[in-house]
Amino acid sequence: MERAELARLLGGTAGDAAAIDRPTVVANEGAPEFMAAFSSAACGRGAVFLSDPSWDEGRRAKLGEFLSSAHGESSGGQNRGWLMIPSGGTSGGLKFARHDAETIAAAVRGFCTHFELSQVNAVGLLPLYHVSGLMAWMRCAMTGGTYRSWNWDEIKRGRWPEIRGSEPWVISLVATQLQRLLEVPAAVEWLRRFQIIFLGGGPVWPELAEQAAAANLPVSLSYGMTETAAMVSALRPTEFLNGERSSGRALPHVRTQINDDGVVCVSSESMFRGYFPSWRETGEFETEDRGEISELGHLRIVGRRDGVIITGGKKVQPEEVEKILRASGEFSDVGVVGVADAQWGEAVVACYPAGEIEPDFDKAVAGLSAEKIPKRFVPVIAWPRNAQGKLNRAALIAAAIKVILKHQA
Repeated sequence: MERAELARLLGGTAGDAAAIDRPTVVANEGAPEFMAAFSSAACGRGAVFLSDPSWDEGRRAKLGEFLSSAHGESSGGQNRGWLMIPSGGTSGGLKFARHDAETIAAAVRGFCTHFELSQVNAVGLLPLYHVSGLMAWMRCAMTGGTYRSWNWDEIKRGRWPEIRGSEPWVISLVATQLQRLLEVPAAVEWLRRFQIIFLGGGPVWPELAEQAAAANLPVSLSYGMTETAAMVSALRPTEFLNGERSSGRALPHVRTQINDDGVVCVSSESMFRGYFPSWRETGEFETEDRGEISELGHLRIVGRRDGVIITGGKKVQPEEVEKILRASGEFSDVGVVGVADAQWGEAVVACYPAGEIEPDFDKAVAGLSAEKIPKRFVPVIAWPRNAQGKLNRAALIAAAIKVILKHQA
């Protein structure tokens, strides 16, 4: 697919931005404004950078540097790698993955084939500057479906959009959103009208998955990243309701394998062209996730390669500790990080949102082996989990250190 064809499908016309031969930033907060600005920018010939309106000064300054270097790429007929989607991961850094109409179209085709959908209709709750929110819109636009943006605050007030039961609708949620909705019977009834409920953005704890299954919700657990234009493997709802809890099989346009170090490697037609301003060669992409693939071809993610805590000479996976702490029911949210420690090298520290009733820590750690028991439990005021459900572990470590130092003073 060419860039001009994508612009046409999005409702843009050549007259909107025919003269634009320079980089453009799309950073509108409201979905209608974002969609209009993006459609117009897609009609141009320069690079298009997606930006989070809430970025701090440092990230905005970094974006400014990228924009300056992007002027040299603004040449007529540019069709490859022109769409810059932010990919900060959990490290807190800022980088942009290069995509274009071709990679986006490949991701949409694979998605539709995997779920046997000829048309996608979606309710959009996730921000459009993030790959998950953007791809929900792209799937609708490229298949002639309806994209209905909605505000999460409206959902919390009990106001959700009406959807027709005769049409297949999908929605993407992060785990904490689903947890909130499961507490409201009317919201559960509304969710049952969807053909698929995509659940991603972070780890899904077992109790939440079982709650969703008990409520007979058509959940799809998936795995993907900005670099692959979102989803590369996904569980079909029937598999989920039958008890499967992996990230499902690879989509038709993707090949996944586990290398000798236990790391997930991906080859895909939707693979990004490189991190701006660089380009990458085509071929396999080595992720930062460790995983395993079952005999049935189901991918299971077991943790981040770079997230291991070395404490007292022993390795601790923060995700394993988080699952136990969540299962205790003592926390609304929790994040486990390693903090430099003179005695342990790294101390296992559990952080939770401040302002809640103090958890029963003894109950929370029941079942954890000695090295996995957090040395400290730290309440954090500004909880660093973004709208996509990802926990910024770098920010969490900084907040934990600040609290620890304050108590030591």
